[in-house]
Amino acid sequence: MSIHHSLLADLGWDDSLATDLEAAGDGHLAARVTRVDRGGADLTSASGPLRATFGRHVLAAMAADRTAVPTVGDWAALATWPDGRITIEAVLPRRTSVVRDGADRTSHGQVLAANVDLVVVVEHLDPDPDLGRIERLLVLAWGSGAQPLVVLTKTDLVPDPVGMVEEVAAAAPGVEVLGVSATNGEGLDAVRTHLAPGRTIVLLGPSGAGKSTLTNALAGAELMATNGLRADGRGRHTTTHRELVVLPGVGVVLDTPGLRSVGLIADADAVADAFPEIAELAEYCRFRDCAHQTEPGCAVLAALDDGSLDERRLASWRKLGREAAFQARRADARLQAASRAVWRQRTKQMRAHYKRMPPRR
Repeated sequence: MSIHHSLLADLGWDDSLATDLEAAGDGHLAARVTRVDRGGADLTSASGPLRATFGRHVLAAMAADRTAVPTVGDWAALATWPDGRITIEAVLPRRTSVVRDGADRTSHGQVLAANVDLVVVVEHLDPDPDLGRIERLLVLAWGSGAQPLVVLTKTDLVPDPVGMVEEVAAAAPGVEVLGVSATNGEGLDAVRTHLAPGRTIVLLGPSGAGKSTLTNALAGAELMATNGLRADGRGRHTTTHRELVVLPGVGVVLDTPGLRSVGLIADADAVADAFPEIAELAEYCRFRDCAHQTEPGCAVLAALDDGSLDERRLASWRKLGREAAFQARRADARLQAASRAVWRQRTKQMRAHYKRMPPRR
């Protein structure tokens, strides 16, 4: 199925996705999910916005795996019916996905965004930035398969924005850190260099960080509602749902609600990517299984003693590493339980089959 349309191109459609659509079946319409609710999803196709409900194959996949729930940024194969209904018959394979631990803290994850090229961690400089939160979101970003970027907003409200950006950059090695002000436009051009037609960025951060304001500044128009801070300095939850916004000729921005907490679903590699200096030090430890606690010849502890490694960074690394390891154990236990359930069902069916067979003579 050949699709050529400027709107789909703005959304990021390409030949690889066309191949995936063909594999999903004949006669399907391509569209990208812009918003999801319990009743279905809003999407944008070559002909414009439309509304669709979930088809039976998608519902079955959702029942088996929560991460199969269509999410903002997904590409979908749609079917149109004689009665005017439109259903999502398949979600095309995701290239990248930002996944957090579910709100119920089970081993099932929640996909926050799909098919993003750049994960932008947005943090305010006023009030002071939370380094631990930035590190946590960067682990999420590295685990997504997309490129991470840190954007620090409200540089016009602090006396030393350059120094504060440098402090945050020390907690985000290997990641570009930009300071911006949507009020006076400072730093916005540097952010725009990361945009391109068909490229998708997702904004992650707390309420009040200025994600919607940043979206409006990049668009040059008031596309998203914005609010200021509350009297206690905390951010108001302006964005209440995840929403994909197309900036024609500029790119695609996925705005998200403020994250009150971020549960990790990440592997050791994602944590290592967020703490590359500690991962490099660990290569020089005397023992390959060094836990970096009390072992002799530990290069990590030596760096801590001589001041070349920040104690706060090590504590954060340990905490996030424990969380990732715990999540991995829970996921493994869930998979083992699911496998046992399958074998129990097969055994039950086999016994029922033999009971129905006539007795041998």
